[in-house]
Amino acid sequence: MKGIFVSFEGIEGTGKSTQARLLSEYLTGKGLRVIKTEEPGGTRISLKIREILLSLDSRGMDHVTELLLYNASRSQHIKEVIMPALERGDVVITDRFSDSTVAYQGYGRDIDLKLIDSLDKISTGGLKPDITILLDIDVETGLRRNKEINKNDRLEQEDIVFHQKVRSGFIKIAEREPERVKMIDCFDGIDAVHKKVVDMVKGFLDKRISCKKTDRNAENSLQ
Repeated sequence: MKGIFVSFEGIEGTGKSTQARLLSEYLTGKGLRVIKTEEPGGTRISLKIREILLSLDSRGMDHVTELLLYNASRSQHIKEVIMPALERGDVVITDRFSDSTVAYQGYGRDIDLKLIDSLDKISTGGLKPDITILLDIDVETGLRRNKEINKNDRLEQEDIVFHQKVRSGFIKIAEREPERVKMIDCFDGIDAVHKKVVDMVKGFLDKRISCKKTDRNAENSLQ
């Protein structure tokens, strides 16, 4: 895999879609080939699954059904979009990935984390983002932001306790994988958050380039 895989995570109303778009525009302006995508979605099949998952008509959906549908959507997304782009050497930026399943279905729905991990290994083949930007904000502010832009889907209608459990789950993920998951307080304005995102991603890219140079020098010294 030659490309770079970046994911944005967070509870409702953190501005993931906006920050994913701004980062995509920034990196494209630097001459990189960027694929911006989202979950659930990214492919024709995955988008149909998204409609089922988020529809208000699906309010009676069983939690395990929900879990399986997210994984089915992700499997198709990886096969059609993510892996081909990474193999070309592109930068892939996705609005949500496996961490959302852990946070929402694991911590939010109380589904066994070992079961979620087993299904994730099947659907992703072990693929993880190189760097994950976790945008964090208090639940009340996040839900209010989405209400102001009239965003209303099945998950939006969950009670505040559910969303607090999801936020707690995201924080635990960041604490468990600090090298990959970088948390940013997104209470500040869009431009301020974008600057923090760029600084983090640039730091990662600089480190990746430095490692590649070191590897090449080591190879040359052995020849």
